[in-house]
Amino acid sequence: MRRIFPWAEGAVLALLLAVSPASAQQAADSQAPEAASAVQAGAKFATAKHWMVTAANPLAAEAGAAALRAGGNAIDAMVATQLMLGLVEPQSSGLGGGAFLVYWDAAKGELTTFDARETAPRAATPTLFQDAKGQPLTFMGAVVGGRSVGTPGTPRLLETVHRRYGRIAWAQLFRPATRLAEAGFAVSPRLAGLIADDVDNLKRNDAARSYFLDADGAPLKPGAVLKNPAYAATLHHLAQYGADAFYAGTLASDIVRTVREANNPGVLSLADLREYRVKERGPVCAPYRGLDICGMGPPSSGALTLGQILGMLGSYDLKALGPQSPEAWRLIADASRLAFADRDRYMADSDYVPMPTKGLLAPDYLAARAKLLAGDDALPEVAPGNPTWDHAMAEPRADDEALELPSTTQITIVDGEGNIVSMTSTIEAGFGSRLMVHGFLLNNELTDFSFRSQKDGVPIANRVEPGKRPRSSMAPTIVLKEGRPVLALGSPGGSQIIGYVAKTLIAHVDWAMPLDQAIAAPNVLARFDAVEIEQGTAAEALTPALKQLGFQVRATPMTSGVQAVAITPDGLVGAADPRREGVAIGE
Repeated sequence: MRRIFPWAEGAVLALLLAVSPASAQQAADSQAPEAASAVQAGAKFATAKHWMVTAANPLAAEAGAAALRAGGNAIDAMVATQLMLGLVEPQSSGLGGGAFLVYWDAAKGELTTFDARETAPRAATPTLFQDAKGQPLTFMGAVVGGRSVGTPGTPRLLETVHRRYGRIAWAQLFRPATRLAEAGFAVSPRLAGLIADDVDNLKRNDAARSYFLDADGAPLKPGAVLKNPAYAATLHHLAQYGADAFYAGTLASDIVRTVREANNPGVLSLADLREYRVKERGPVCAPYRGLDICGMGPPSSGALTLGQILGMLGSYDLKALGPQSPEAWRLIADASRLAFADRDRYMADSDYVPMPTKGLLAPDYLAARAKLLAGDDALPEVAPGNPTWDHAMAEPRADDEALELPSTTQITIVDGEGNIVSMTSTIEAGFGSRLMVHGFLLNNELTDFSFRSQKDGVPIANRVEPGKRPRSSMAPTIVLKEGRPVLALGSPGGSQIIGYVAKTLIAHVDWAMPLDQAIAAPNVLARFDAVEIEQGTAAEALTPALKQLGFQVRATPMTSGVQAVAITPDGLVGAADPRREGVAIGE
């Protein structure tokens, strides 16, 4: 299926540079500036025999597709896609942020994960987000400026996995995003709307203001051609010298200076950048309906919490209840509330605090928690359980209060050899810290830590500590059946990510919805006390019944961004969330 997006019309331009740099540049030169955007061949749903790319922006998906057409593999396509997302979807991810990558190596038949989560600076203290009286700062008071910036991990991740798995030359993968940054691209309606919603914060940084606002200080309109020569120069530098050029030298010095000289200054140092490392970790897997749901372990809470939700639901017949059943959503909501109670008590960076990782997914523990769902009404309250520790009992823990805002992106790719990438990438809040340097935004990832370090003398696991990685809810997922992948997916959405992925899996597995319908189905989830229902959808009809069951219910916009690829005996099925501008492209 082919679909032309009216806000991205023009020649294919720089997106085919991975195939033919000279001819693509000639096309750009002959049409610029009017055609300084690109034709997009893609749709919300696609089928293919050989490979599939799904990403949150059509230009980014096409960059990944171009890498595959040029003979690259899933890792090559991911690098090209992420670099393009940093240009055309800057509010969500980029060089100034971090990511989790779940990877299936087809040749070895192995699953592994890479942790490129940002780290707290070595000078960070547990009181980083507290005022002089020891009280937590307001959330946005902590976000905007340098205080919230952690050491970025994305550039090192791209290089690390490309060195191990990549096939196309490193520098070649940078060309599509570099040339489009030089030529300019048409601002999408989504980006324009988000800029308009955040004008007051973007005005607080000179570089961000001059980039996202026009000469009169007004937000850019949809269709405006936006060039980013600073980002192009950064990409050219990294293409030539590798990720080391990000973590040392002039670029690193400018990042540190921007953080330290900002309003609400931070404590990032050159040593923090120099010492940053990507960590390869074993996947966390949980069984569900004969499948293994695998993803990223700590410092992400994604796979553990998702595994707990599904583990508690495994003994209940959701298929028979169906998606319109209030009883089905009662079970899902309370399973989620119980899992989130464990998340807030126990989950953090396990390199810094002991965690009962195995105990949280132990069948007997989940069976005991599932029995709590056996009643007829909503649980009046939920509390953390007491999982078994696989080492000495840890210190007592207090519950976390960290917020996690929904601005992130998802890339899902399957190549012709069967290699699979599911990567969730982020700068945390929309536009991150609102600090821009060398054409990209810096993250505000440190606000994913708890602002409090303890309650009544009892420590919080997800407290700020030097070098520590803040807990995340990102849940890039690969689903296995009998040891072979059958589905890859993930979503942006802050702590709602876990519920978005759970809903998609339940709709697809239990309710037999086709993949695109499972993604498009209304979002209904619960994290804490209230059940959240996607505003303006048919699911709002559940509200009276759920209230009668004893839930608080809140209708709210829920802009998930699930990107998924199913691997079937008949080929590949790709689907992108209709709530955002992402697409699936396959051949």
